[in-house]
Amino acid sequence: MSVLVFGSAAADIVFRLPSLPHPGETILGDAAPLQAGGKGANQALAAARDGARVAFAGAIGADAAGEVVRGPLLAAGVDCSRLAVVDRPTGIAAVCVDPEGANLIAVATGANARASAAQVEEAALHPGLVLLLQMEVPAAETAALIFRARAQGARIILNLAPAAALDPAALRALDLLVVNEHEAAWLAAQLGAGAGAEALHAALGIGVAVTLGERGAMAATAAGVVTLPGLPVRAVDTVGAGDCWCGVLAAALDRDLPLEAAMRRANAAAALSCTRPGAGAAMPDAAEIDALLRKG
Repeated sequence: MSVLVFGSAAADIVFRLPSLPHPGETILGDAAPLQAGGKGANQALAAARDGARVAFAGAIGADAAGEVVRGPLLAAGVDCSRLAVVDRPTGIAAVCVDPEGANLIAVATGANARASAAQVEEAALHPGLVLLLQMEVPAAETAALIFRARAQGARIILNLAPAAALDPAALRALDLLVVNEHEAAWLAAQLGAGAGAEALHAALGIGVAVTLGERGAMAATAAGVVTLPGLPVRAVDTVGAGDCWCGVLAAALDRDLPLEAAMRRANAAAALSCTRPGAGAAMPDAAEIDALLRKG
């Protein structure tokens, strides 16, 4: 049993600002040193810190920013043998965070545009695998890997973030689609369906989970509907919380937890990630998640 994440890697520069800027406005604040980020790398870190055996496939540049990403992944025990070094600079994310933890993010794709499904060999795709994907690498490569993984019997989770078009056949080949409320609304408009988990499940014929921020999450599958509240915490930084949710969900499903239990664990992990600054650096470990779940 294992988790393989195919997705983006980026070095984040985080600006702590008194308020988020409006168009044409300059805001002075503080910046943290470069740190590991990118949805794919964040999800791989979250799954590994929750105890899963994780491999990561993506692309970085031959630069210092690439090592900022690779270092924490290796330290967490993530297999980076499928992390390609390409002739483009590592992706960079400029993250602005206000005192309440709200954020605004701009991303330079960089090396992520060169991520390829061919980096994942056929032998890595098997029925014991949980494959976790997002939308910060080329959609055609994501779709190609979905089709290959489906043929090999792997379990496939796609976080449709950021919201972007994907081959409809690839969407319907998923085991579970994860979206937040904004992504759900975007997808619903594309499908001519309702934006709730049940409506999207009915439209696509696959499991759908909708994360609701501090309000928790809900999911609709052939087995029924699961609704779970969020855990109250004092948020200082919500960057990467959705990535944390997806990574821990994948780790829990890899351990064969039922979906409701996996979502409860993901809720706890995401809540914890909001209590500390950063994205990849904020991912909690299994002991921290267990402790919060015991508190109820």
